[in-house]
Amino acid sequence: MKRLTLKLLSMATLTAVGYAPLNALAQSNYPSKPVRLIVPFAPGGTTDIVARIVAEKLGGALGGNVVVENRAGGGGSVGALEVVRAAADGHVLGMATVSTTAANPAINARIGYDPISDFTPVINIAATPNVIAVHPSFPARDYAGFLAELKKSPGKYSYSSSGTGGIGHLQMELYKSLSSTFVLHIPYRGAGPALNDTVAGQVPMIFDNMPSALPFIRDNRLVPIVVAAPQRLTQLPNVPTFKEVGLEPVNRMAYYGILGPKGMPRDVVDKVNAAVRKVLEDPSVRKRIEDTGSLIIGNTPAQFADQIKAEFDVYKKVVAEQKLKLD
Repeated sequence: MKRLTLKLLSMATLTAVGYAPLNALAQSNYPSKPVRLIVPFAPGGTTDIVARIVAEKLGGALGGNVVVENRAGGGGSVGALEVVRAAADGHVLGMATVSTTAANPAINARIGYDPISDFTPVINIAATPNVIAVHPSFPARDYAGFLAELKKSPGKYSYSSSGTGGIGHLQMELYKSLSSTFVLHIPYRGAGPALNDTVAGQVPMIFDNMPSALPFIRDNRLVPIVVAAPQRLTQLPNVPTFKEVGLEPVNRMAYYGILGPKGMPRDVVDKVNAAVRKVLEDPSVRKRIEDTGSLIIGNTPAQFADQIKAEFDVYKKVVAEQKLKLD
């Protein structure tokens, strides 16, 4: 069994492709005031946790103060719009997720921003595998049985999500389109209520991220069926990936990155990127992030921009093929 491991790019590699090490950027007068890091969701979720872990030491790496602010609402669009409307000087940054930069914009034409042209990607901090999990009362406990049950009874079962346009919604719709199955969508106002009702047996299944689902899986209150990850996870060694079951396009992990308004100066982008990578080299920071079930990434702005575009393109196609609309 291969263990899933993602490594930070080396400083030498980054220097070779034009990303200077942090000390070469130290002459910049940025930041000249506190940096606001906008989390577009309520406190306590994975996005908020990752943001606060990094922010604790990011100020020291930048040579200033970093303040985390939660701006929840609209499936993450309220916080994302605050970043879009901010001055492009790097003093307002935002946490980027698949929901805010891909899934939600793909289904909501009136969201108020373009995830490709209205932001400056800075860095993908970490990624989180996702999992389809079912209530123990579901008549299957492995993927073969799960698929057979869905094929046998189209429309009989439903799944919960954090709401229309969230990653759990669109990732399940991607699965449905590729597996030729039909499961009814039950949207909730947030991932917490959706997960709670699945654990309680009110809804038979959920497509959720690992940090929130794993405690219930460990307590045998949810049964993992298949994971969205490049390789099997050490926490769930007996659970196959979507690639193993012939559905590799669903192997899409959630990401937690940092972006800013469009037009941020290149030297500021590079300085924030290098500072975050320096923070991610701290063993205590790495452990705290990995303990959430997330995997350290730490890539370049260009690589993160490519990831955002790839996710947006995937979910635009899902919305069109599945004829999805806002409720």
